[in-house]
Amino acid sequence: MLEQVLLVIILGISLIGMLAAYLLAQWVFKKDEGTEQMRYISNAIKEGSNAFLKRQYKTIVVLALALAAVLLIGYGVIRKHETFDPVDSSMAMAFWITLSFVLGAACSLLAGFIGMWVSIRSNIRTAAAAVRSLNESLQVALRAGAVSGLTVVSLSLLGVGGLFWLVQTFTSVDPMRIPFMIVGYGFGASFVALFAQLGGGIYTKAADVGADLVGKVEAGIPEDDPRNPAVIADLVGDNVGDCAGRGADLFESTAAENIGAMILAAVMAVKVPGSTQSWVIGVMMFPLLARAFGILASIVGVLCVGIKEDEEPMSGLNRGFFITAALTIIGLGVASRWLFYIEAAPQAWMHFFAAGIVGVLMSVAFIYITQYYTDYKYRPVLSIAEASQTGPATNIIAGIAVGLESTAPSVIVIAIAILTAYRLGETSGFEHAGLFGTAVATMGMLGTCAYVLAMDTFGPISDNAGGIVEMSDNPEIVRKRTDRLDAAGNTTKALTKGYAIGSAALAAFLLFSAYIDEVKHYGHDIQAVDLAIPSVFVGALLGAALVFLFVALCVKAVGRAAFYVILDVRNQFKEKPGILAGTEKPDYGRCVDIVTKGALKEMILPGLVATLSPVGVGLVFKYHGLGQVSIGPESVASFLMVATIAGILMAIFLNNSGGAWDNAKKYVETGYMGGKGTPTHKAAVVGDTVGDPFKDTAGPSIHVLVKLLSTITLVLAPLFI
Repeated sequence: MLEQVLLVIILGISLIGMLAAYLLAQWVFKKDEGTEQMRYISNAIKEGSNAFLKRQYKTIVVLALALAAVLLIGYGVIRKHETFDPVDSSMAMAFWITLSFVLGAACSLLAGFIGMWVSIRSNIRTAAAAVRSLNESLQVALRAGAVSGLTVVSLSLLGVGGLFWLVQTFTSVDPMRIPFMIVGYGFGASFVALFAQLGGGIYTKAADVGADLVGKVEAGIPEDDPRNPAVIADLVGDNVGDCAGRGADLFESTAAENIGAMILAAVMAVKVPGSTQSWVIGVMMFPLLARAFGILASIVGVLCVGIKEDEEPMSGLNRGFFITAALTIIGLGVASRWLFYIEAAPQAWMHFFAAGIVGVLMSVAFIYITQYYTDYKYRPVLSIAEASQTGPATNIIAGIAVGLESTAPSVIVIAIAILTAYRLGETSGFEHAGLFGTAVATMGMLGTCAYVLAMDTFGPISDNAGGIVEMSDNPEIVRKRTDRLDAAGNTTKALTKGYAIGSAALAAFLLFSAYIDEVKHYGHDIQAVDLAIPSVFVGALLGAALVFLFVALCVKAVGRAAFYVILDVRNQFKEKPGILAGTEKPDYGRCVDIVTKGALKEMILPGLVATLSPVGVGLVFKYHGLGQVSIGPESVASFLMVATIAGILMAIFLNNSGGAWDNAKKYVETGYMGGKGTPTHKAAVVGDTVGDPFKDTAGPSIHVLVKLLSTITLVLAPLFI
């Protein structure tokens, strides 16, 4: 049968992705670890990262198990069995929903752990490779990052495909209804990703802000100076935030979008005249096949990256991305022709193939927009650097303006992509296929996900390598090489955030549509979300307010945790006057421990607010709809819709303003406008510290928030009816 063939291909390619990740890791680990001094610093980073992740994962596991128990009781005991349920008992429904949630959470934790585990063992090898050549150092960092990227996407496919096979094997459920049984997988991944991104983001920025303000501004010492007690905590933060956090983030993206697209495909395909069950199931499996081909494309793209000694690292990274994008398009074409072709609509496959290309082009457009607003080659960042000449206030004003401005072109690209993909689906010859056209565009955009995540992880690995080189007294030429890698890494981290929010925008629309279809599947047909109904309007208002409250909690959390870091660094300078003179060593472990405790404490409140808000809205308006019958699903729909819109705009603003402030500071540090140590530089550092929680804590966490809201509503939709 076609579905069995597809499952073998999808799971087989996923295993190839895992094998490729293993072989790349082996290649990286064969590289030497440099000098004894370099190993000492690397081991301190490794120890701090492991200590944080161990504590963080204990907290997340407790929260996830508590929520799993709630799902099991809610579906198995509280909620009554309905005739439209895919299985024949409440407990069977509860079992599969809870199992998929637990597997999604476990795989998300594993994806984040693998990303960080490889990163903390690759930074020293990247630093040692920089002693020999820029190209070797670049390849070590990128291939180490690719271990994380390939693992994340492969695990996502193995999870969704494996769950599909399990349900099909051990139940008699109609295959087209299986996606409704495994929506918990995306919810589990999103739940873990939110806390992983929150905890890691709070940690990394609290350490970074504390290290910068006391080190650069107050003590006047360089970045990554070994005399700064917070410097190891700062380097640890790059791993737990940008590697473990982002790994979990993009894992949940791929998991949630796969299931949402499968739901839309199943709803759309059954309405096509002349369709057979085998063909319908093939269409439903398209998202998984397209993602599998993306794994192969990413492997080739990573292996093609290489540069000459005088070439910019971003040139090699961009080449790899465009090779990956081109191969992704070819894979989309093959999958579209194979699975969408039907005699009743022979041209339909070309429409969906074109929709997939729209998604790929949107990813490219988002990368260029982000680069324009965050790279110091262009006007926005230069304007912030110029504003720094008149002090911190004008620097901050300019940075806010740049972030606000960047939302307009980003939204225009999203709008064009959604409308074009919708139109292509609508004119494909399939009835009601417009929404599925946008789902295919999402698959196209996420086809390059493994390579993009490799570029993202490349950033913190390069940053750590630069810190190791700086702290171990290597020759100037080595530091120049790692500086070039670090500059490229800053750009790739900014580009990945742009890519992530672009994919979140498409995915949120996809998942919103899947929610409407799922509610209809459970017997409640939402014809329109009418904001003239008071309960529905209030739901929308609460959705927008949630985004602002969530950002406030994230930024305050960084501020509170950074406060303790600053106090500790100041106290260490007082307790050991020889630290600044270079005659005494600071206590790095004490600072790491302080940030760890602060970050884990501060991540709980924003995480719980995000998780419980849509549940509260759905249940309150289910029973108190101000005279309206069954208003819960509509109120949740309006909550979800407006929270998504507000979240996308807020994330774009936070990511781009933060990235622009960071690179404005780096531009001044290259020697322009007076260079390091000048009032202009100090103003730029202040702007950068304001932007840090924007771009590395609140902004990335909103990516997860937007998708978490969608996956929660998908899983709990039956409870709101």
